[in-house]
Amino acid sequence: MILEDLLTACRKDPALRGWSCAEAVLYPGLWALWSHRIAHLLHRWRVPLLPRALSQLTRLLTGIEIHPGAVIGRRCFIDHGMGVVIGETAVLGDDVMLYHGVTLGGTGWWHGRTTSRRHPLIGDRTVLGVGATVLGPVSVGHDTVIGAQSLVLHDVPAHSSVRASGDTTVHTPGRITRPSRFINEEKRQA
Repeated sequence: MILEDLLTACRKDPALRGWSCAEAVLYPGLWALWSHRIAHLLHRWRVPLLPRALSQLTRLLTGIEIHPGAVIGRRCFIDHGMGVVIGETAVLGDDVMLYHGVTLGGTGWWHGRTTSRRHPLIGDRTVLGVGATVLGPVSVGHDTVIGAQSLVLHDVPAHSSVRASGDTTVHTPGRITRPSRFINEEKRQA
């Protein structure tokens, strides 16, 4: 999976071409993913303390916080990862792309203490823009684009595009605007 993650970074980051693709090994998003894969395995084996310690060390070194309980699919790419937070019961599908400042979190300790899922479920081939926030046990369908600074509090259907409300004084929920043309264009190019 390490090689697959490297190739994904080279494919999705336009700054990496040819020999410069070797620079991808320096990307904090890749180190955070690799560390998470180890921490998640230890978490599944119910090893005490070590998975959480590894995730906190990774947070210190990369600025990316991924709880060991989160499930992340294949070929995920975290670009400019500073400030990314992924909660314990979050599930990310395959080929998901996150930009810096993305939060996949819960709605508070007072909600969902007895439910099994408190964090978002993100479908395959979804893009989450800079500063996008998805909170609670919501589902975001596959082939969706969540625009920069969007706040998502409710389920989003597949093939959608969500954009920020435009109100800069208060972070209000984003609006589903149209089917996502970005994902469809990427499929045609592949």
